[in-house]
Amino acid sequence: MDDSASFLDAASSLLRREGLEVVGVALTSAEALRDVPALEPDVILVDISLGAESGLELARELVSAGARGTVILISTRAEADFVDLIAETPAAGFVPKSDLSAAAITRLVNA
Repeated sequence: MDDSASFLDAASSLLRREGLEVVGVALTSAEALRDVPALEPDVILVDISLGAESGLELARELVSAGARGTVILISTRAEADFVDLIAETPAAGFVPKSDLSAAAITRLVNA
């Protein structure tokens, strides 16, 4: 989930090249909340900063709605900017967008 279509395209391409299956993308929280139950992803990437929406709140809503996938928060900003807020969410962890990779995702899922 990211509010930037160009980032979604780039991240999806990268993760596919690295061997992950990308089952869906969402530009808004409403799309994510609608699509996640049907798609049943193993991992849900959520941008912390979603313009007028909150990725932190979306992470909570996804888990409350019964999403079974591992939620991982992402951002262009440093984890230190959000460390306390991340700790208050049900997310498995955080990956900076600049470090996004299949390996980084796998580390958090298997932690």
